[in-house]
Amino acid sequence: MSKKYTTVAIAYDFDGTLAKGNIQENSFIPELGMDKEAFWKEVKKITKDNEMDEILSYMFLLIKKAKEKEISCKKESFKKHGKTVEYFSGVEQYFTNINEYAKNKSIKLEHYIISSGTKEMIEGTSIAKEFEAIFASSFKYNVDGVAQWPALAINYTTKTQYLFRINKGIKNAWDNSSINEYTPPKERPILFENMIYIGDGATDVPAMKMLNYQGGTSIGVYPPNTKGAKTKAQELLQNNRANYIAKADYSNGSEIDQIVKSILDQISLKASVKQYTE
Repeated sequence: MSKKYTTVAIAYDFDGTLAKGNIQENSFIPELGMDKEAFWKEVKKITKDNEMDEILSYMFLLIKKAKEKEISCKKESFKKHGKTVEYFSGVEQYFTNINEYAKNKSIKLEHYIISSGTKEMIEGTSIAKEFEAIFASSFKYNVDGVAQWPALAINYTTKTQYLFRINKGIKNAWDNSSINEYTPPKERPILFENMIYIGDGATDVPAMKMLNYQGGTSIGVYPPNTKGAKTKAQELLQNNRANYIAKADYSNGSEIDQIVKSILDQISLKASVKQYTE
């Protein structure tokens, strides 16, 4: 008799969760001739002056400044900037490690990105191949492959939509008919109780809260060796936003590695006894 596998999804924020800082700061903003503080200060001003969504503001400013500096806004150029990302410890080895652990627990593990960061840059990273889908802010391109307009802007509240897409097995951002069709919760491809969300801060709170409410698990991460970072992360616990917190270190045996493996153990055990109720 073949093993019956339980599908589990882990959704990750990207910037500050898997990678250090914002992905645009690694090489694209420096290429614009700006430091990151000046760039984000201008984003804040555009946002306030125009009552604009901050994600749309940063996407607008990226294109505006690139045109002024005659810097390429082609998709391939954005992807090249993804190669400069600096990850937290253990990230590149983490996926092989956790996938193998899950397999031994009769779990089919799927990984997803839900990020306000630039999708095209994330697609250029060395870990992009690990994800079933990358839900992130992206551009619409013209016939010459040059970014024209924001195609998708994901902010702190819209992140919750993509948890429902994962729950229903929808691996794109455009299918609005399937997402709105009623499907009994127990018939959905990935149950909320079999989902984990990992994020690093305030922009992840709605997603964490929603998943907690639906029976899933949320983990708040914070940068190691950063003054005040753990205290700030502890607020997520105290305010019932995250179920667990851990240093952003994905090495084998690290805090987050042990937490994720313990959650997988619980899901596996629950699935193994569930057969006796059916």
